[in-house]
Amino acid sequence: MRPMQGSRFAFGPFVLDSGAGTLLRNDVPVAVGHRGLRLLAALVGRQGEILGKAELMDAAWPGTAVEEGNLTVQIAQLRKLLGPAADGGEWISTVPRVGYRFKGVIEQLGTRARKPLPLPSKPSIAVLPFVNVSNDPEQESFADGLTEDLITDLSRISGLFVIARNSVFAFKGKAMDVRGIAEDLGVRYLLEGSARRAAGRVRINAQLVDTESGEHLWAERFDRSLEDIFAVQDEVTGKIVEALLGRLRTPPPRNRPKNLEAYDLCVRARKLMDDSPQTAQEAHLMLTRAISLDPGYAEAYRWLAINHWMGWVHSGGPTEPARGVALELARKAVVIDPNDAGCRWTLAYLLAYERSFAEADAEFAKAIELDPNEADTWAALSDIAVLAGRIKEGLEHIRKAFRLNPFPASWYYLTLGQAQYAAGEYEAAVETLLRDETYRTSSRRFLAASLAQLGRLDEARAEVELFLVGNPHFTTRHWATTEPFRDAATLEHFVDGYRKAGLPE
Repeated sequence: MRPMQGSRFAFGPFVLDSGAGTLLRNDVPVAVGHRGLRLLAALVGRQGEILGKAELMDAAWPGTAVEEGNLTVQIAQLRKLLGPAADGGEWISTVPRVGYRFKGVIEQLGTRARKPLPLPSKPSIAVLPFVNVSNDPEQESFADGLTEDLITDLSRISGLFVIARNSVFAFKGKAMDVRGIAEDLGVRYLLEGSARRAAGRVRINAQLVDTESGEHLWAERFDRSLEDIFAVQDEVTGKIVEALLGRLRTPPPRNRPKNLEAYDLCVRARKLMDDSPQTAQEAHLMLTRAISLDPGYAEAYRWLAINHWMGWVHSGGPTEPARGVALELARKAVVIDPNDAGCRWTLAYLLAYERSFAEADAEFAKAIELDPNEADTWAALSDIAVLAGRIKEGLEHIRKAFRLNPFPASWYYLTLGQAQYAAGEYEAAVETLLRDETYRTSSRRFLAASLAQLGRLDEARAEVELFLVGNPHFTTRHWATTEPFRDAATLEHFVDGYRKAGLPE
């Protein structure tokens, strides 16, 4: 999901930027808690309207039952911070027995532009989602799979800088000019195209655009038997590499599926896993079916391993059976396709949780050697490096992951927030972990610890309450024994924050 920029409003001497989570008075930051900011954003966003108390409490304490007195306290604090309006009255008026209303004159400002990403030193490219031009919406997954495979093929070329799949799919179906997309992603070249699959044949149009000059460096149309789809992908990859690097560089051969139904199931399952953890069971059935149709398809084993892993991560902690099955599946994927970086980093991450650290480090190194553009490798490695006490290295890894994947999955923000906490950058961690894109079920514990270290204990305890709703059996002691820590000082730092926040021992 593409990050929301957030709305910016000016009133009197103030500028409220809900996306950045800041309130400025005459360009000077005002110290206001995130509950207060949420309330103010709700009121300002509907200036002049009466907002009921229940609606405001839901805005400031989403998913939590709180006493009405908490709202009264927050409104009083906001009034004190804002001071009197120009007419001497209050910015926020009380509507007895109903709620509150923002009375000030507001000017909505433009959204703050994202800071342009500098172009890498090597040729940089993003593969935009191929458009499904068939009349059958069921073929959408085929076009998506083609896009993802081309990204994987190109990212294995060490001379290229390739944007990850999460970020390019943020632009799917959006009407934007190629130059604007290239600026958002920080690349010079875009590959765009369309795909049509019908009656056992596939028709693909592809073109490579230099967004600086607007020129088409290469364009071609392919009309082949459906059985030749992977040969077409190899041909497209070769043409692009030749156009950008001047000579053909062939990566190690990939493990290709032998059954197209298994291929479709795997693509659809990956999308389900992106949607939410609640769809994990449906993805599990699809991936299991894919393996039964094509027992030599490494990608299916890899994603089934991740699906098992997500199951125990999202439930608040690993269970031995799920972790064991995930590890077995990841090992199988690497045996089938030892040249796939995704299979390698998945195995590396699971090995770290088994505390097989030497083997995990070797698998991470091999994954990076095979595909230096695999953003997920860098993000996963950041997590493991931080828990090993290599905090500066962990921060570098997650920042590299964000550059390769500017619009990433929510777990990237959790990983960044964890690294910032470990580095003692508590304010930055709070800002990261409060973002709408952050996966909240797991990250609230890091947010609570960061708030506690800043002395914001009421906010920290509120986050603990929310965290425990989704993780009722959590204890710090159990967590400390299951996470792959290698550094006692780093572990103690996290435990200290958890204790201060009030997480169960």
